This record gives sequence, structure tokens and C-alpha cells, in this order.
Amino acid sequence: MNVQTLAQPDFTSIKNRQQTAWGSGDYAVVGSTLQIVGETLCEAADIRGGQKVLDVAAGNGNATLAAARRWADVVSTDYVGSLLERGRARAEAEGLLVTFQEADAENLPFADGNFDAVLSTFGVMFTPNQEQAAGEMLRVCRRGGKIGMANWTPDSMIGRLFKILGGYLPPPAGVKPPSLWGTTAHLDLLFKGNHVATTSRHFVFRYRSPQHWLEIFQNYYGPVHKALGALDADKQGALRKDILALLHECNTAKDGTLVAPAEYLEVVVTKTS
Repeated sequence: MNVQTLAQPDFTSIKNRQQTAWGSGDYAVVGSTLQIVGETLCEAADIRGGQKVLDVAAGNGNATLAAARRWADVVSTDYVGSLLERGRARAEAEGLLVTFQEADAENLPFADGNFDAVLSTFGVMFTPNQEQAAGEMLRVCRRGGKIGMANWTPDSMIGRLFKILGGYLPPPAGVKPPSLWGTTAHLDLLFKGNHVATTSRHFVFRYRSPQHWLEIFQNYYGPVHKALGALDADKQGALRKDILALLHECNTAKDGTLVAPAEYLEVVVTKTS
């Protein structure tokens, strides 16, 4: 009897496409609005002055800046150099001393146990090889140190957005949904043998209107920007309609503006093994 083995996804090719997507538009326009999440995460992870902190898939540096404001010694990493430059400009504007370094979350160029804390806000969850990324975060964190993350949940507005995008441009076969990082059960598997604590929180998107949110995201948020660019005019229109329907469903405002709570999981892993 012939046994057919499933081929592993081509993670390198997938990662290259993701890197192009996140480098398109200008994520910093969206990312800077999420700053409060970095501040809250640093409190949850009990970041302290003098600690060595690594921000993984840092984007334009929300967790980076929050940790540096607490006098930690921060290394901010991402595989999109232009995003690190935006983070560098923000740090310089505040007079914060931060080291910025291009790095792949699945292959971190740091020694074992080098950091007291490893952070990521809506970043590492998008790596294609989830087990590899989690393993790297654990590897570079010292025993007794903390790994702090903010990850969108599957049923959050952003989790549902990615389901909509996947209906128009299906994700590569064999790649697990990023929103799994927003579930305690999956985190327990990724960080098995370590203490995983999770708290459900909400980030509230506040924009002038649902249409304003869509305009910002289609111009600056890489996944939406690239998805629309890959579709013909009819499918572009259908995708915009589906996104607007989601926004109206999630909107709690009654005055024409957008006030849309989006659930995320605040995660603090204590490395015990």
C-alpha cells in the first residue's frame, strides 16, 4: 500500500511573500494607533529598569517604546527594515536609547538565555512556522524570564477580517491561522512545559467612520493593501463591501464615527523549562 506523505509548506517562500506584504503600504500609520497595547503589555510582563528586553516582529516599535520608557535595555527587531526606521525615529524623538536590528522571528541572531523578557504585539503571531517562532522566543529568554505577547483572537474583528481576506485569497496550504496564537489551548502547545497566563482584553479602533477605517487600512495595512491589489475590480468591490459590513457589525457608535472593540489575548509566559 502506498502511503502518501504531506509535503511541508515552503516556509521560506511564504515568508518572503509575507515580508513583501508587510513592507507595502505603511503599517506605521496603523501601528502607532495601537500604542496603548504595548504599554499594557509591559505592565503585565512587569518590565523593570535595567532588564534586557527583546521586541520580536516589533513593527514600528510600540512594545519597544513602552519598555524603553521603563528604563529597560531594549533590542527592537523586525524583518521589515522600513518599519524599524519608523521605530527608530519615534525613539529618537523621545530621547530613548534603543538598539534596532533586522532579524527574522524564526531565526533570532541572539544567544540562548540572552534576555530577561521577550515581547511581541500583533507581530510574531503572523510567522508562518509557528512552532519555530515560539521555540526561538523561548530559546533567547532566560529561565525565569517572561515572554509577553498581544495576539488577536479568532473571533475578534481582526481575526474575522483575516477570514474574509482568506475567502478571496486563500492562505498557503499547511500554514496555520495566525489567530491560533489568540487561543490558550494553542499557546499551551507552543510553550509546553512553561507557565502560560492569558487575559482577554480589547483594543478599541476609533476612526472618523467605517469608511475612514477602510481607507486607512487599504492604503497602509499591508495584508489588506496587497489583497486589494491582487484582485480584479469586481472582487475589489466585493471585498470592500464585506469589510464594511464587518465594520458596521462591530461598530458601537451611533453618531457616524467608528468605535469598534477588537478582542486580543494578553499573554505572559514564564519560562520554567
